Amino acid sequence: MTRTITPRLRPLVLLLLAVAAMLFAGAAPASAHAALTGSDPAQGVVVDKAPTQVSLTFSEQVAMGDDSVRVLDPKGKPVQRGKPDNVSGTTYAVQLKDGLAKGTYTVTYQVVSADSHPVAGAYTFSIGAPSQTVVSGTATVGGGVVGTLYAVGRYASYAGYIVLVGGAAFVLACWRRGAGVRALQRLVVGGWMTLTGATLWLLLLRGSYTTSGKVGDVFDLALLGQVLQTKAGAALVSRLLLLAAAALFVAVLFGAYAKGDEDPEDAEDATAEEDGVGEEAEEKRDLGFGLALGGLLVAAGLAASWAMAEHASTGLQPGIAIPVDIVHLLAVAAWLGGLTALVVALYRAPADTPVEPSAVRRFSRLAFGSVLALVATGVYQSWRQLGSWSAFTETRYGQLLLVKIGLVAVMVALAGISRRWTGRLTEPPASEAEGEPSEAEDEASVPATAAVAVQTKDSAEGTASTAMGSTERAAQLARQRSAVEDARRKRLRDADPNRSGLRRSVLTEAAVAVVLLAVTTALTQTEPGRTEQEAKAAGASVSSSSGSDTSGALTLDMAFDTGGKNGKGLVRIDLDPARVGGNEMHVYVQRPDGRPFDVPEVKVALTQEAQKIGPLPVKTERITNGHWAATGVQIPVAGDWKVAVTVRTSDIDQATVSKNAQIG
Repeated sequence: MTRTITPRLRPLVLLLLAVAAMLFAGAAPASAHAALTGSDPAQGVVVDKAPTQVSLTFSEQVAMGDDSVRVLDPKGKPVQRGKPDNVSGTTYAVQLKDGLAKGTYTVTYQVVSADSHPVAGAYTFSIGAPSQTVVSGTATVGGGVVGTLYAVGRYASYAGYIVLVGGAAFVLACWRRGAGVRALQRLVVGGWMTLTGATLWLLLLRGSYTTSGKVGDVFDLALLGQVLQTKAGAALVSRLLLLAAAALFVAVLFGAYAKGDEDPEDAEDATAEEDGVGEEAEEKRDLGFGLALGGLLVAAGLAASWAMAEHASTGLQPGIAIPVDIVHLLAVAAWLGGLTALVVALYRAPADTPVEPSAVRRFSRLAFGSVLALVATGVYQSWRQLGSWSAFTETRYGQLLLVKIGLVAVMVALAGISRRWTGRLTEPPASEAEGEPSEAEDEASVPATAAVAVQTKDSAEGTASTAMGSTERAAQLARQRSAVEDARRKRLRDADPNRSGLRRSVLTEAAVAVVLLAVTTALTQTEPGRTEQEAKAAGASVSSSSGSDTSGALTLDMAFDTGGKNGKGLVRIDLDPARVGGNEMHVYVQRPDGRPFDVPEVKVALTQEAQKIGPLPVKTERITNGHWAATGVQIPVAGDWKVAVTVRTSDIDQATVSKNAQIG
């Protein structure tokens, strides 16, 4: 068995790294996990009298700072007073200055949701009548360079945890002799170092990530002090304390526990001191039990540092969701981390310490139990985070979850292949069954140079012991004999097609596992489907209620025909309040019989031809089948506007229809 990846498998590793890189490169900024479900004044409303305060209602409780909510006048100057207060439940309010002039005002908010993710947004309302405003765009948070660095830190922390916990579990539960294998020691210690470094990294980035997003604020001690007072900061600090305990666990695992594996090599002591060996074996079992119990507690504590600060800590049934999330993380670590340890053992273990088939079978049982735990906890988490079957396809969280389920299915199939290779390892070689030369006879096929070297070393050793009696020379010859013997064992081991097949299938599993980990990390940064759908429903409700108070709403109906199969339909545009300033737009696409038409893409553009403005693209978001919406649609001036809609019904069939309307 070679210690390096064979050229045939290198393209697979390169493909794996490329996929992981694309997942990071193509990742969008983290979605909000708390959503704005209501406001007073509402989005786009025109009020006759200046309000005394602005209140915002979120889907869950959020953390706010002194400048988390700002209200800007048409010239961009802040008009709020003091800091926002929690008036009731998930509603927060900020007081406004007296004597506000007429015009369009912009409300911006930047908060941290209960699951520790930053949330930002903006909307407009008007006093008296809409007006032009110098404020443009929407507040964003969690993106940019700091957001990317934070996402990398999160991935590294999950990877470190999985390798640390899964590698230790593999040694304790599957292959105890692995405690003395240097490659496994380096793997587990590397996992500990990665998790520790990533935790410190996240602690430094946290302040800038949830506020300004500036790289220069990463080392701001004032921001760091604020982070330490938050739930997320406390979770990161507790993780560091638990990692100190994990360091002691690793030291004992690869120290006192690993030394017990050296005793069987001394056969004379084993026969002369049977009682002592029995006592040492019992002490070894007791130490292993203590390590398993202590390691489980530390691993569960580390998992809790995620569960108590993220998705599981808020929303429905947090008392059930937190322990379920802990079990889920432990199962992931046991499966994927143990798989990583198995790959390292198969490729990097010394020739005199090969991985026994019994160790692979034990890991197979451990992986099977982990998959059962993943299925059970995953079903509950999916129900809790999605809430409906439609969320699987209509929300980004659901779509990522489908990808994750597909990857798990692929890994289970690959695990079945590995299990078959393991079964073949325990079968007698075909050469012995057919009466062909056995392994002992096969030793004669050792390359001639190795045979000559052995004979030369034997004669040299005899000469040295009889003629010179040199202890140093004898030791050197013993090392040479050992090297030749190791080479022989390695050649025989690598020649086993069953072991080679097992290594390839397990390495393929590990490749899929890396991609699975990337998708899982993306899931933790994505707004749950249940929250996303509730926010959209609340936004639609607010829109309809505010539209009933204004008489300026505009509705346009346009028939279209893309020319393809089932290409005919009707598109309806609702613009509210259809005035200068911020507006809310809803686009409904229907079939000729009035049923919703689920088209793949809708584009809207506004043009004021008289003043040569536009076309101004409107970024719409799909709400449900045949329903698209956009908020904050800015109409800069009043006049006759051309509203153009492009509807695509297939990969090649699309049509653009338009109508003119007086807006403002």
